[in-house]
Amino acid sequence: MASPSLRSLQTILPLKQKLDRLYRETNRPEFILTDPVQFPHRYKYGPDREIAAFLAATIAWGRRDLILKSAEKMFSLMGHSPYAFVMSGNYKNIGDICIHRTFFGRDLRYFCKGLKSCYTKYNSLETLFASADDIWEGINLFRATMTKANGGICSKHIANPAANSACKRLHLALRWLVRQEGPVDLGLWKSISPSSLFIPLDLHVGRTARQLGLLDRRANDKKAVVSLTEKLRSFCPEDPVKYDLALFGQQEVYMTN
Repeated sequence: MASPSLRSLQTILPLKQKLDRLYRETNRPEFILTDPVQFPHRYKYGPDREIAAFLAATIAWGRRDLILKSAEKMFSLMGHSPYAFVMSGNYKNIGDICIHRTFFGRDLRYFCKGLKSCYTKYNSLETLFASADDIWEGINLFRATMTKANGGICSKHIANPAANSACKRLHLALRWLVRQEGPVDLGLWKSISPSSLFIPLDLHVGRTARQLGLLDRRANDKKAVVSLTEKLRSFCPEDPVKYDLALFGQQEVYMTN
């Protein structure tokens, strides 16, 4: 009779092999064309890519085709360089139009004003996040800097880890910027290790993780993010969030079956 540790290993290995296969199948250049990650890929200058990553991830909820349409609208307002647009103050001319669902022109002005403050103080978003003790503290620092720049007003579009939020969209932007293995993720930041990242947990990823036996917690909150990431870290300690693409690939399987 197999020992408990052997039975556990026999269970883990096939799942890891499945996730590795799904990762390879999803982590391909053609994926970029159907995902909001295409927007930071359009730029070459580092600050443009940082800003595009955070803004594209901020409106990444709902149907993907509508997300892409909304992102096209948003970046068309910002011209050829999101960084130049932010630092010049041209965002002040944005009208209160609807950009994506509950994200309006006033929200984009809020983000641009906050981002200008981030660059003025830290020179890059990478420096801001790297100055924190860990990713969660980096999110807290980013949120605090954005809030202070906007007269102490907190935006509902910047999640709060202290409220047990999963911070899905922020973790998504960080995945794009930090993970070094392309072609989907940009690997722009060098001072933060992929091993320190956390899974961008949304409804679909959570459901897929539960179907695969990777997550027991029912709520898609910060505790679930930590739990799922720790499980994925057992498969790949140096790059656990690579499996976000695998879970996405598995989600596509479920949706088409």
